[in-house]
Amino acid sequence: MKKIIFFTAVTTFLFIGITSVKAQKSADDKIKKVLYFNPEVEPDVDEIKDPTNNAFFDAVSDNFSSRRNKMLRAEVQVPFDSIDKQTIVDYCLNNEADFAIVSKVRYFKVGLGKYVFSNQVVVSMKLFGPDGNLVTETDYDTYRKNMRLLGSTVNSVKIGTEGAIKGIIKKLRKLKSAETVL
Repeated sequence: MKKIIFFTAVTTFLFIGITSVKAQKSADDKIKKVLYFNPEVEPDVDEIKDPTNNAFFDAVSDNFSSRRNKMLRAEVQVPFDSIDKQTIVDYCLNNEADFAIVSKVRYFKVGLGKYVFSNQVVVSMKLFGPDGNLVTETDYDTYRKNMRLLGSTVNSVKIGTEGAIKGIIKKLRKLKSAETVL
């Protein structure tokens, strides 16, 4: 009788151990790789591109540090309005990415001069699957959403980027819940 109880206990512990290892392994498999391209900056002024890219990717990396996703960065700018499907597929395949995000940062123009900008931005993002198909898109206007009148442009770009990422995540959740209903 003691041998049967001992055998049952050992078998139970082995079964629980194998189940917990499978649970840990499936959690690691859920890490998604998201490929970000350099954002298209409007207006096309070379002096604001580098600071905008730095602020954009600072916000993206800050956002991904608290999530279970992995951020990949492509040092290529893809035009926001005319996106080539094959380019997205090739970059996703070469970088083993699950998603690709093409973004655009548009500054408000204030005043009469050519180079007078406000610190308000609109950050637009399009999320593509690895097959190159558009999954969802969103934009975040720092003036309308936050009513920020003062502050640095870098902070506006960061706030706009974080808002756009949250908008994409919210839309993805809605899409997933709609797919489970169907």
